[in-house]
Amino acid sequence: MPRTRRARHVGAVGVRAPPLIRPVVIYPDRRLKTPCAPVRSFGAALARLARDLEDTARSFPRTTGIAAPQVGELWRACFVDCTGHPKVPEPHGPLVLVNPVLMHHSGAETGREGCLSLPEITANVERPVEIAVRFRDLAGDLREIEASGFEARVILHEMDHLDGVLILDRVRSLALDVFPRKKRSGG
Repeated sequence: MPRTRRARHVGAVGVRAPPLIRPVVIYPDRRLKTPCAPVRSFGAALARLARDLEDTARSFPRTTGIAAPQVGELWRACFVDCTGHPKVPEPHGPLVLVNPVLMHHSGAETGREGCLSLPEITANVERPVEIAVRFRDLAGDLREIEASGFEARVILHEMDHLDGVLILDRVRSLALDVFPRKKRSGG
């Protein structure tokens, strides 16, 4: 009797691989302070990394972004999604920014930021209010977006990770601008 082959779903068109939630790299791991290499190949490995970034980010409540070095990959890629955030009335939706470059910025505002890789603290960080960023999408196509307010802050925070820069590097005073993270109750 001939053997029948089971259909393979991994990589099949229109079928998403099961979620892979990667462990988040925690400071002082040296990968967080290492500048990332530009992405040169826009194929299956990059697509899988993008899915893993999204799945990992979505596994943490209220998380709006994550960068490749935070899951141990030193590639210039990050995931941002401010959808549903009260400070972003018109978000760009889920974005994977590959090899992003800040093209323009204006204004300045200090705001409180947290980071998955620094789970015990938050910090006051000054960032531009309006930005324009050029990047490649997963297909390698060049795109440019403009963002403002909180969404601009999230994009710049994730781009900093790609350069080995953490919020601790952006504060004016370690004594005055870094705070223990508030514990949230589970119920």
